Amino acid sequence: MTALPAPRPARRRRRGAGRGPSAWVYATLAAVLLASTFPLYWSFVIASKDNSALGEATPPLVPGGNLFANIARVFDTVDFWGAIQNSLIVAGSVTVSNVLLSSLAGFAFARLRFRGRNTLFLVVVGTAMVPTQLGVIPLYLMMAELDWYGQLQAVIFPALVSALGVFLMRQACEESVPPELVEAARMDGCSVLGTFWHVGLPAIRPQAAVLAMLTFMTAWNDFFWPLIVLDPNDSPTVQVAVSTLASGYFTDYSLMLAGTSLGVLPVIALFLLLARQVVGGIMQGAVKG
Repeated sequence: MTALPAPRPARRRRRGAGRGPSAWVYATLAAVLLASTFPLYWSFVIASKDNSALGEATPPLVPGGNLFANIARVFDTVDFWGAIQNSLIVAGSVTVSNVLLSSLAGFAFARLRFRGRNTLFLVVVGTAMVPTQLGVIPLYLMMAELDWYGQLQAVIFPALVSALGVFLMRQACEESVPPELVEAARMDGCSVLGTFWHVGLPAIRPQAAVLAMLTFMTAWNDFFWPLIVLDPNDSPTVQVAVSTLASGYFTDYSLMLAGTSLGVLPVIALFLLLARQVVGGIMQGAVKG
């Protein structure tokens, strides 16, 4: 009778396998969350107090009762409603234009074959290496020649498309748009724009949401160029209006931070609106990377 082979010893389970994240992971995440949100909370605390709160021996950590009074002073000091409206127009226009044009350019560089494609892409990416300050003087002269000084189009048109957006959308199309689907759509008689709209754009929607969030935040927080080309007393954006609150014989930090807290709200609202798409786009890039 043949002897049965001896059973193999059970493998030792690797230590920690199958367990959830350790307490150190949660502690690190909590510390990062606290460090990220504390500046916003502290700005809200100072905005809810009077200016003398900064002179206290113990830094204030609990909100006060002057928030609505300080907000009312913000709207009495500057035309903050007009500044919010101008910033929404500028940031919204720049965001829509960047997402659309960058997606079109990225799709063309990734899935269309034409002469000089790689060279042209290198030129586009190379423009991102040029500091913004180098183009201020010629750009200002151009706006003056077009008689656009003090008008919102002077802020919108120079930012309609960015090299970073083209690069991100080109990488997204390379990873998410299979060339076989593009060829199949073209063989079915779909035009280039139709192929982009029905095949390319749905595939890169998460990455487009990330680009939209980054573009809106950049345009909303832009201070340098709007300060130069817009009239601070006539058609400012939110950031220029906040800088006006900080001007004077002394800085009223409660007033300034009340305006800053109001200016942050649209960015937070947009992030909450696009949170699922933004996280999906980031995670998709992380997995494929």
